Amino acid sequence: MITLKVPGSIEYRDIAVRVVGGACKLIDARDPDQFATEVVSAFSEAFNNVILHGYKEVPPGDIEITISHSAQGVVPVELRLAMKDTGRVFDPGQYLELPEEMPERGMGLFIIRSFVDELLYQAGPPNVLTLVKRTQPGVGKKRSAPP
Repeated sequence: MITLKVPGSIEYRDIAVRVVGGACKLIDARDPDQFATEVVSAFSEAFNNVILHGYKEVPPGDIEITISHSAQGVVPVELRLAMKDTGRVFDPGQYLELPEEMPERGMGLFIIRSFVDELLYQAGPPNVLTLVKRTQPGVGKKRSAPP
């Protein structure tokens, strides 16, 4: 398990993204590049949403990210990213269907859902958004322990 806590500010997004991308390298995915791209894309959008919407009109707090994965040998392989924040509560259920006309903004949850297998939300405080991504294991690859 990896835990990272950063200030809820856009300046810290790249640090958090690097950690998430590094965690993806520990996953024995059939297509590791696609797996990492999809996880990082979903995470980046979720991070942006916390900053732009969760901390809008309230003092920004921290974002705590917890990354875990399924035990080696478990199929399908699963990566879980939990993001905790103290921002405004929202209802992800109100964003289940795509609007008929594509808006310029407001597509974040649709983008996130397109890249992950499961999106869970628990209203807080703290709010917890969990992204779950599953994949079939790679052939002959093994996860290595972090240094």
